Amino acid sequence: MGKKMKDLVVVITGASSGIGEATAFAFAELGATVVLAARREWALREVATECERRGGPALPVPTDVTDEAAVHELARRALERFGRIDVWVNNAAVGLFSRFEDAPIVDFRRVIETDLFGYVYGARAVLPLFYRRGRGLLINVGSVMSEVPGPYVSAYAIAKHGVRALGECLRQEVQLAGADDIKICTVMPATIDTPFFQHAANYTGRAVKAMPPVYPAESVAKTIVELVDHPRREVVVGNAGRLMTMQQSLAPGMNERMLATMVDRQHLEDVPAPPTSGSLFSPMGRGASIAGGWRSPHGTSKVGKLATALLVGIPAALVWRQYWKETVARSPSSGNGRLEPQQQPSPATGITA
Repeated sequence: MGKKMKDLVVVITGASSGIGEATAFAFAELGATVVLAARREWALREVATECERRGGPALPVPTDVTDEAAVHELARRALERFGRIDVWVNNAAVGLFSRFEDAPIVDFRRVIETDLFGYVYGARAVLPLFYRRGRGLLINVGSVMSEVPGPYVSAYAIAKHGVRALGECLRQEVQLAGADDIKICTVMPATIDTPFFQHAANYTGRAVKAMPPVYPAESVAKTIVELVDHPRREVVVGNAGRLMTMQQSLAPGMNERMLATMVDRQHLEDVPAPPTSGSLFSPMGRGASIAGGWRSPHGTSKVGKLATALLVGIPAALVWRQYWKETVARSPSSGNGRLEPQQQPSPATGITA
């Protein structure tokens, strides 16, 4: 992989912190050339310097992904400097926590413009280049909320659902064009330890925190790098995310009810917080780092692992029980409504990070 990576030119949006920064470092360590895009020029330059120290040539290009012309200029700069683009990672995103009716509409719109239209602009800038060469890899970083929405994050969830749909549509168009070497992948992380939550707009009146279990940004970066050699349609990062998507498919009604309570208790603190638009309209001067400080510096403790097991294992068991009652046990193929012992699957419990 290392030798192959040295030949790649990779464009990454949202590269000044969090998942984008971790992804830039992961590619740079393998010798790939990285083109870094974000609004904070000073932060991009720091990331570029570190990428080059780690072994990968880097070009910082200050870019606001809500500006279509700026995104096309990003592609042009990469093409002018390096002659091609092999991988494009749509990653830039902002967050908004609020009851639906309390969110200022300008804030709501800004989330859609950044988290969905920013990806649309990226895809429209790079896909013609991919078609011209006959190959290329587009990676859209969605969220587990691309499949499993929650309360207080309607704008973000709508955008991330759109990101997933964008990938599904583009894969079909690529297929119809007979462009087998153009791949479209969607990465859907669970809760990741980044400054995202500190940067989010918030109109709930309560302080925002990362909902456990929290995974390191490097785990997402590793997944993104692996997609170069092994492209996948969609991939969820984090066992809790995989479990949540399974619960949603088995018993969506029950999962919605449980998730509403979990988000209210685990994503928001009982600590007052003033209303803020966060980084929606202008980047913050702080928080140019990979981690947001939401994980223990000593890793996950036994108590933490137990809490994770209870947090996701018990709901999984309840969902499975409901699914069994409503679907499996009533299946006509089961005769009297019951399956033989050897046929009964075991509940999906105890899945932890």
